[in-house]
Amino acid sequence: MPTIDFTLDRDFIELNQLLKLAGLCDSGGAGKQLVASGVVQVDGALELRKTAKIRAGQRVRVGAVEIRVKAG
Repeated sequence: MPTIDFTLDRDFIELNQLLKLAGLCDSGGAGKQLVASGVVQVDGALELRKTAKIRAGQRVRVGAVEIRVKAG
């Protein structure tokens, strides 16, 4: 399973923006569509809130790709 380490430079990032900055989609709008499609998990649970606040220590999974969010 591919893993992406994402370093957070603030308190949190919105889920749709994280997906964009991690390279899993082309825009924040595409990130919102990805979340709405029901394929995004945060810490092992399905996440449908497009702008959920993601903080350091959390893990986001889209299909076989996992994003580990770390403090900057």
